[in-house]
Amino acid sequence: MLRFQTNRRLATLVAGMLVFSHFSHAEIVDVKWDDAGKFERMQVIAPGKFVEICENLPKGGSVAWEFKASAPLNFNVHFHRGKDVVYPEKQDGVSERQGTLAAPSKEDYCWMWTNKGTVPSDIRVRLWRVATRL
Repeated sequence: MLRFQTNRRLATLVAGMLVFSHFSHAEIVDVKWDDAGKFERMQVIAPGKFVEICENLPKGGSVAWEFKASAPLNFNVHFHRGKDVVYPEKQDGVSERQGTLAAPSKEDYCWMWTNKGTVPSDIRVRLWRVATRL
């Protein structure tokens, strides 16, 4: 009987940890381009959490982007250079923006939204490859 209770407690603890980790983690998403060179995602960002969408771009690669959120978010496009973080784009408290990233160097670029508010925010993100001119 003691062994059954111990296993039951362990199962309850593991289940609780799984539920907690599901709701407590932020999300990092790799871009998966469709056949037309487009990527779209709809997401809910909980208060205090973030979503980050990342893609490795070659030097000179261009990606047009746009997003619309139901509540203001802190937004940036960034990449890491050693211990430094470089921000080609950074704006706080915005619910929609659009632009084009022309990669100054070959890097993993990330579009990131952080919800500093007290309510969840729905967000719709669109990225699409822009043809490079020679």
